[in-house]
Amino acid sequence: MGGDIVQIVEVADFKEKLGSAGDKLVVIDFWASWCGPCMAFAPQFEELSKTFTNAIFYKVNVDDASELSENEEITAMPTFKLYKNGACVDTVVGASKPKLKTSIEQHI
Repeated sequence: MGGDIVQIVEVADFKEKLGSAGDKLVVIDFWASWCGPCMAFAPQFEELSKTFTNAIFYKVNVDDASELSENEEITAMPTFKLYKNGACVDTVVGASKPKLKTSIEQHI
């Protein structure tokens, strides 16, 4: 994907994107516009998407996608969830580039 990060709002769109990813790693940033750490981390998330071009990166604004955020049990922002073959393989809570990078490297 390389930096072209798509927003997901609908649950059906989320499921379709996970399904179409196959065995590629999917990294999703659950964020909010009122969350300072979320906004500060956004350029780093984009940078990671350019580094790990064999993974797919998406963003979910929890206020615009409340049903999806509830389904995925998001309780803090930012939360990064990593999926492979449609299943969550890891969750990183907090704006920590080293933790997220390590998780991506482990699951890619």
